[in-house]
Amino acid sequence: MTRRAFLATAAATVAAAQKTRRPNIVLILIDDYGWRDTGFNGSRFYETPHIDRLAREGMVFTDGYSASPVCSPTRAAIMTGKFPARLHLTSHLQGASNRYHHTKVIQPSARLALPLEEVTIAEMLRDQGYRTACIGKWHLGTQGFLPSDQGFDVSLAGDEAGSTNNFFYPAWLKKVTLEGKPGEYLTDRLTTLAVDFIESNRERPFFLYLPHFAVHTPIEGKPEKVKKYDAKARAEDPQNYGEYAAMIESVDESVGRVLAALEKAGVAENTLVLFSADNGGVTSLEWKGRPVTSNLPLRLGKGHVYEGGIRVPTVVRWPRVTKPGSRSAEPVVSYDYAATLAEAAGVPREKLPRMDGRSFVGALRGRAGKVRDLFWHYPHYSPQKGRPAAAMRNGDDKLILFFEEGRMELYDLKNDIGETKDLAGVEVAKAAAMRKRLEAWLRETGAQIPAKNPQYDPAREFAVGEPMGPVTAK
Repeated sequence: MTRRAFLATAAATVAAAQKTRRPNIVLILIDDYGWRDTGFNGSRFYETPHIDRLAREGMVFTDGYSASPVCSPTRAAIMTGKFPARLHLTSHLQGASNRYHHTKVIQPSARLALPLEEVTIAEMLRDQGYRTACIGKWHLGTQGFLPSDQGFDVSLAGDEAGSTNNFFYPAWLKKVTLEGKPGEYLTDRLTTLAVDFIESNRERPFFLYLPHFAVHTPIEGKPEKVKKYDAKARAEDPQNYGEYAAMIESVDESVGRVLAALEKAGVAENTLVLFSADNGGVTSLEWKGRPVTSNLPLRLGKGHVYEGGIRVPTVVRWPRVTKPGSRSAEPVVSYDYAATLAEAAGVPREKLPRMDGRSFVGALRGRAGKVRDLFWHYPHYSPQKGRPAAAMRNGDDKLILFFEEGRMELYDLKNDIGETKDLAGVEVAKAAAMRKRLEAWLRETGAQIPAKNPQYDPAREFAVGEPMGPVTAK
C-alpha cells in the first residue's frame, strides 16, 4: 500500500469512528457580551468573521437569553440546569448582597458558591466517559468549590475571581492564577490552552468549557487593534469605542482558533459547539469617559431584566444535526444548556438530576417547541443601576415585576423589542394573569424576596458600606 493510500484509509477510519462516537462538546461563554456585539446580529462596527462563520454553519437562536442579568447566577444555571432563584445564587459573587443599607428594600443574601451537592453538567458528562475541562473564568466559589471539585478533570485559571485586573501578562497575575509569556494577552493564553486540550483529547469524547474573561472590564485591547478601530469609528454609530472593539476581535480570533483546532484534530464533524454570553452588554458604564457599547434597539443592559440585560447572542453548530445558516425564534435560556448537552451526549434519562431547563435538541433538529413560561429573578440593586425585579416571558408577552413598589410593566416583544410601550395599564387582565403565574413560580422555587426596609433614606439610598444597624438580610 502506498503512503497516500495508507493515509487516505487512516483518515476514512478516523472519520467513520467519529460518526459513531458520542459528540464532543465545546461551550464558549463570553463575559458581558451584548446581543448586538456580533456581525450576524447587525453590528456594523465590530468585526466578528469567525463568530459569523459559526452562525453561517450552525443555528442562530434569535431569542437566546441568559438566566440572569449578571454573571455568577447564569454560570450556576449553565452548570446545573436550575433556576438561580432555586439555587439562591442570584448575585455576582463578592458582589451585591448588602452593599446598600438605606434602599427601599433589603436585598436578600445570596450564596457565595455553587453547592457541592448540585450535579453539574461536567459531572454528568464525565460519568459518560467524557474528558472535561474548564479553562477560564469560573466565579462560582473559591477553595473547595472550584471546577476541580465540580466535575472537571482539567481546571485552569478558574477560581472565585470575577474579572482580571489586566489582560496582559504578567500583570494579570494579581487576580488570575495562570502563567504566560511576557506581554501575552489573556484571551490568547486561554485559547492556546483550549487548543492544547483539543489536540490531546482527540481520541476520546471531551467537554471543553471555555469561559473567557473578555469582554468584561478592564476594557483593554491590543494597541494595534485599538488603533485600527479608532480610525474607523463614526460618532453616528452608538457602537464606536475602539478599545472594546479590539477586545471583541481578540475573542473572535479565539473562536477561529478553536474551530481550526477541531478541524486539525479531525473532530470538527463530530463536535457540538455552543457559543453564548453570561449576560447582556454593559451600557451603564463609561470607561475612560466613554460609553463602552450599545445594545440598541434593546433596552438598557447588564444588571437589568430588560432585554438588553438578558438577551444574548446564542449559536449552536452541530454538523449533520443543525441546518447551516438556520435561525430559530424559539426562546432558549442558559438554564436549558445542561439538559440540551446531556441529551446530545446520550446521558440516560434515569441518570439525569432534577433540572428546571428543558432540552432544545428538538429545535436543533428543526422541530418547533411548545410555548412555555420563561422566568428571571434578580432581587438585588445592581452596580449598573438595576432595581430588584423578577420577570417572565410567555410567547411574545413579557412581564416585569419590580419589588420596591410591586409595580408591573408589560411588553409585546414581537412589536416592541425595545420595550418602549408599557401595556400593563392597557391589558390589565393579561398583566394580572401573568403576575399570578410569576408569583406562583417565585413561591415554588423558594425564591428570596426583598423585604421592606424600615431604614429607607432617599438621601443615603446608595451609600456603600454603612453599618446596617438592626436591619439584617436573611
